[in-house]
Amino acid sequence: MYFWVVKETKLISSAQNPLIKKVVLLKEKSRERRKTGLFIVEGKREIELVEKGEYIIETIFFCPEILIDFSKNSISENPNIQFIQLAKSVYEKIAYRETTEGILAIVKSKDHSLQKIQFKNQNPLILVAEAPEKPGNIGALLRTADAAAVDAVLIANPKSDIYNPNIIRSSVGCVFTNQIGIGTTEEIIQFLKTEGINIYCAALTASKNYVDCNFGEATAIVVGTEATGLTQTWLQNANQNVIIPMQGEIDSMNVSVSAAILIFEAKRQRGF
Repeated sequence: MYFWVVKETKLISSAQNPLIKKVVLLKEKSRERRKTGLFIVEGKREIELVEKGEYIIETIFFCPEILIDFSKNSISENPNIQFIQLAKSVYEKIAYRETTEGILAIVKSKDHSLQKIQFKNQNPLILVAEAPEKPGNIGALLRTADAAAVDAVLIANPKSDIYNPNIIRSSVGCVFTNQIGIGTTEEIIQFLKTEGINIYCAALTASKNYVDCNFGEATAIVVGTEATGLTQTWLQNANQNVIIPMQGEIDSMNVSVSAAILIFEAKRQRGF
């Protein structure tokens, strides 16, 4: 919850401060994020979504010169959060967005093991992405998942950690609004089969037109990379491979576009 308040805070005016160096490492190094279990979030909306997603915020940094009308700015009322004011030159060193809002937080990561995934209904709709690489594509997939209110997003063999600042930025904070599970291809296939979820793999061969498929039951829609598609392991374990017919010269679309088409066809079939 957010409310209008001014908080007493300490001021950091040197970029050589150890805490500032820690923020820079968390921003730039995946290894540091994994080691500490912490990551960086920038922006008012994103920080609000962090709290709505029940993440734990450790520290909020703000720059009054950038954060407009700070005396009436909405700041979390959580008493366990440390608030630190930054000089503008220091804040600009740790900000990673081109158009910054003057507020940034250190947040604790969540456990994204498959055992943590819980479904609220008997016929969940799940988006699975195998080996996604580009932060922009991952962000777009998460935005699609949020827009369709899917029950979970599962990422197989990820090439980038989910708390990469570029993924958070491109997802517009949808990293925090989706239930996300991470595992190997084999682990996720076993998880889906154990849960009785039908596997529909986007593929070019031995495939059925997606509009002729029944996505009304528990469904996982699986997409691969644009360059190589899905591995044979997925295709061999699918209940059905599906294709989106194309009328142009090329035979593939951006992975996030393909995922959106399939996910919203499933939503249409379910009456949403």
